[in-house]
Amino acid sequence: MVTKPPGTPRTITHRGDDDDVASPLVARNTPLRSVPDITSDADLVADAPTAAEPIIGRTTRWRGRARATITTIRANPTGRIALKVGVAIVGALVVLVGIALIPLPGPGWALVILGLAIWAIEFAWARHLLSFTRTHVQRWTRWASSRSWPVRILLGLAGLLFVSAVVVLSLRYSFGVDLIGMVWKYVTTH
Repeated sequence: MVTKPPGTPRTITHRGDDDDVASPLVARNTPLRSVPDITSDADLVADAPTAAEPIIGRTTRWRGRARATITTIRANPTGRIALKVGVAIVGALVVLVGIALIPLPGPGWALVILGLAIWAIEFAWARHLLSFTRTHVQRWTRWASSRSWPVRILLGLAGLLFVSAVVVLSLRYSFGVDLIGMVWKYVTTH
C-alpha cells in the first residue's frame, strides 16, 4: 500500500455518467476529479465560504461539492444502484405532487420541472427532456419580452383567464362548488 503525504489530492473514479458505458474496465480507471484530503478542522474552516465571497462563488463551490459527493457514491456499485433508486423515488414523488397541483393555483408545473431536474441527476432521458423544456421556455420568454406592452398585457390576461378557468372547473368537478353560480346568485340578490 502506498501512503500519500497529507494534503495531496486523491483521485476519484467511477464507471461513467450514463448507463451506456461500453467497457466498465476502461471507464473504471478514468480519473474524474481530484479532491484534497481534509486532515484537520483548520482545513474545513479555511475552505468555508466567507460573508464577503460573492454568491456565485458559493454556488459554484456548492455544485462542485455536490458533484464530488455524487461521484464518490457512484464509485461504489452498491452506491450507484442506491443513488439511482433514491433519485427515481424522490423524483417520482415530486412529479406526482406537481401533477396533483397542476389544476390548482400554485407551483404545480414548477414542481413537475423540479422533479424532472431530480431525475436528470441519474437518467439521460430526463436530462434531454429538461434541456428541451428549458430551451422552449427560454424561447417563449424571449419572444414575449420582445413584444410591445399592449401585447404583453394581453398575454398576461390570457394567462390569467386560463388559470381562472382551470380553478373554476377544478372546484366545480372536484368539489361540487359552482363558483360562477354562487357569484351570479349573490350579484342578482344584492
